[in-house]
Amino acid sequence: MQALVKPTRFLIFLFLLFGALFLAKPVLVPLVIAGLLAMLFLPLSTRFERKGMSRGPAALLCIFIFLLVIAGLAFLIQWQLSDLIKDMSGIDQKITDMVSKAKQYVSQTLGIDAKKQEQMLKEQQSSSSGQLSSVVTGVLNGVMGMAVDTILMLVYLFLLMLFRGHIKTFILKLTPADDQFEARTIISKTSEVAQKYLMGLASMIVMLWVLYGIGFSIVGVKHAIFLAILCGILEIIPFVGNLMGTGLTILITLAQSGDSNAIIGIVIVYALVQFIQTYLLEPLIVGSGVNINPLFTIFIIVVGETVWGIPGMILALPLLGIVKIICDHIEPLKPYGFLIGEEPKKKESNFMDKVKGWFGKK
Repeated sequence: MQALVKPTRFLIFLFLLFGALFLAKPVLVPLVIAGLLAMLFLPLSTRFERKGMSRGPAALLCIFIFLLVIAGLAFLIQWQLSDLIKDMSGIDQKITDMVSKAKQYVSQTLGIDAKKQEQMLKEQQSSSSGQLSSVVTGVLNGVMGMAVDTILMLVYLFLLMLFRGHIKTFILKLTPADDQFEARTIISKTSEVAQKYLMGLASMIVMLWVLYGIGFSIVGVKHAIFLAILCGILEIIPFVGNLMGTGLTILITLAQSGDSNAIIGIVIVYALVQFIQTYLLEPLIVGSGVNINPLFTIFIIVVGETVWGIPGMILALPLLGIVKIICDHIEPLKPYGFLIGEEPKKKESNFMDKVKGWFGKK
């Protein structure tokens, strides 16, 4: 029985931890996002401060640059979306034709005539009409909640950058004198991991915009730039984001033209881009910023979605990377850091080494 005490305590700790994280989602999600962004903008803020700017204005300038980038991205999406909206009349006609064909198929295979189908649809609409107001209310509440979270995140971002020295001193005061060096190393490396991950992710998204834009244009997809931007942005969501982007591209193309050749072309573009992303972009751009083995990569993304939803999926990997660094530098936690991380690999010539060798020979 004594041997079960320690594992039982650990399981109870995990249960309480994830329960607290679930309940504290409205408070913690904006704060965690702000913390990662503060680590990202730390070098830029430090550069401004070295040029004579005080910390407050430097933090405000970093936030202004961040908002400028977001506004530029929103303008680009709105500009491309306006072209898509112009084609809505044609899309409506395509959808009407597809619905008509579906009704004919149901009538021929199941023996349900068109009038009976329309009656069934009207009954379904009347039964769900009472739910429409609740759906609209839910959407409005979601939009308002997102606006409040965004404002909170910007306030947290400014305050974390402004009082980062105070927070660092607080952490060091909690640390025994013999462990001060390790504490400073942990603080430095956690910031470095967040910077590498976020900068690598941003660079990879830009490269995906270019690759998807070129690929969709070649296969003749309408509004290729907008769909490329959509696929790149959805890449923020690990694993499922690229499938969602490609699925939406196929659906929009089906609604616009229904060309089977374009659909096959989209699938081929998706396969090629995924190959380039896996074997070229991720090793070169993202690198080894977050050394997590595949088992815990999938596990933490599933846990993140369960606890915090979509934001949890996005934040899971960088947070687990930070946890791994903490475990690697605290002696009792080193076994957990080893469990989370990748196994040491023997020096083998992988695909990137071969590419580098080809250029070296030339």
